[in-house]
Amino acid sequence: MDIRRLRTLLELSRSGSMREVADLLGTTTSTVSQQIALLARETGTVLLEPEGRGVRLTPAGLRLSEHAATILAAVEAARADLDPEAAPSGTLRVAGFATAIRRNIIPAVKEAAVSHPALRIAVQEHEPAEAIEMLLADRTDLALTYDYNLAPELDDPRLDRVPLWSTPWGLGVPARDKQTVQGNAPEVFKAFRDRDWVGNSRNRADEVVVRSIGSLAGFEPRLRHEADSLDLVEDLILAGMGVGLLPADRKPPPGVVILPLAQPEVRLRAYAHTRKGRTTWPPLRYVLARLESGAR
Repeated sequence: MDIRRLRTLLELSRSGSMREVADLLGTTTSTVSQQIALLARETGTVLLEPEGRGVRLTPAGLRLSEHAATILAAVEAARADLDPEAAPSGTLRVAGFATAIRRNIIPAVKEAAVSHPALRIAVQEHEPAEAIEMLLADRTDLALTYDYNLAPELDDPRLDRVPLWSTPWGLGVPARDKQTVQGNAPEVFKAFRDRDWVGNSRNRADEVVVRSIGSLAGFEPRLRHEADSLDLVEDLILAGMGVGLLPADRKPPPGVVILPLAQPEVRLRAYAHTRKGRTTWPPLRYVLARLESGAR
């Protein structure tokens, strides 16, 4: 089977739109249609069926797209294995959250500038769900994500995941409230049951953690604000607008304190994700080795 036709089928199974596949592959909808028709002729199977004004993959088409993913991953792995000792070169695309980019990727960029000047690393800041979506759509090569021990991330069989590091989180509150609060996490939360709370605008995991501990404390936190920036979370706390989760090792501004949380502990866990069959590609192998050495 022609590799290009298999890739066309695989992308169609992901997007469901001839136009989106054509744009992704830099071709026309007519060419996409022809590639699928040729593949149907090769396999002797109907791969498309009408749906409204468009088309969709038949059950046979969906099954073949699953095989296509396996075949394409094997081809990519084989190509990389042809020269496994090659020096990393070209562009590695990384999508991930800001802390991991600062902590893991920027040091790798500085090191590569000296040891492998032909390697370029392109960075895009994204929350976990966005980074994983980009990875599965082949719009990035490496996704850096996080979850919480109280809101764990599910494994995706299409991806490989490497744990990187973890750090405890606490509850950011106005400094004037520090002396009035003590006890385990539910007791700390209960002391602020009448306050507004700050959640994350782009990741629901923070909300899951807040609501889980709030439930243990016997109340429903009033998540009125959403902020992606930790600096903004601190500003909202300083303004008396609410309380919210912050990294326990973060140095907050004057007027904000971070109360430790225990029983249960809140811990953020960072990961590196790659698509299966890609890790032997020299640029990715190089950066993953840097990430794993930093995780130990």
